[in-house]
Amino acid sequence: MTRVVVSGTGQMGTLVLHTLEAEPGIEPVGVVEPQHPEGEAAGAAGAAYPMSPDPMVLFERVKPEVVVDFTNAAFTPKLADAVLAHGVRPVIGTSGVDEGTVTRLREGLGRRKLGGVVVPNFAIGAVLLMHLTTIAARYFDSAEIIELHHDRKVDAPSGTALATARMMRSARGRDFEHNVPSTTHIAGTRGGTDGGIPIHSVRLPGFVAHQEVIFGGVGQTLVLRHDSTGRDSFMPGVVLAVREVLKREGLAVGLDELIGLR
Repeated sequence: MTRVVVSGTGQMGTLVLHTLEAEPGIEPVGVVEPQHPEGEAAGAAGAAYPMSPDPMVLFERVKPEVVVDFTNAAFTPKLADAVLAHGVRPVIGTSGVDEGTVTRLREGLGRRKLGGVVVPNFAIGAVLLMHLTTIAARYFDSAEIIELHHDRKVDAPSGTALATARMMRSARGRDFEHNVPSTTHIAGTRGGTDGGIPIHSVRLPGFVAHQEVIFGGVGQTLVLRHDSTGRDSFMPGVVLAVREVLKREGLAVGLDELIGLR
């Protein structure tokens, strides 16, 4: 049995816990929650797991092999300290993790010959969308991204949108061309720009996670879109990542590497 700690007790963390409880060969053994004191976290069907705000303390107590993180980017560096100190393989779905933390995990996991993954989006369809944009990026000079999420999402743009823009820029080899209007009646109307790609963030109740990438050329457009209509769309990717990090050494960034797209 693979011993797994879940980091985070929000909607995603709770869904991850319940999903892993039902998976053969996987055993949840504890929960990290930085916003709550020591105690217990409820699982499905009356199960209870030790819970701590301190991953160092919990890892020492329950000896996990893998931790799945859905907390926030401010907490992830502290989790990374515990991961490297205790030899735990991280599966990180938290949005906006800084490059310093990613580099530290890459170097530390590499030295310890442990697997890990930082994933902007666990939905298989979203991963395929990102991959397809890198193909299209080589044939179009202009592109824009619209990402749409629920109104409780605390960051903008989404980690998926940022990762998509940077993958497109890398595949193209230079910045995209984009329109800069001579007159802007409302500041920010054209969105923020990364690699010449304007990114527009929509935050409304009713959405879960959606992304549209629009390529424009002479006399034509190409639109690629993915919609997650429920958080359960992320669970197959989470389970796949938990199983895959046990077989690998070093840090992967993105689920695409784990499913053979890179």
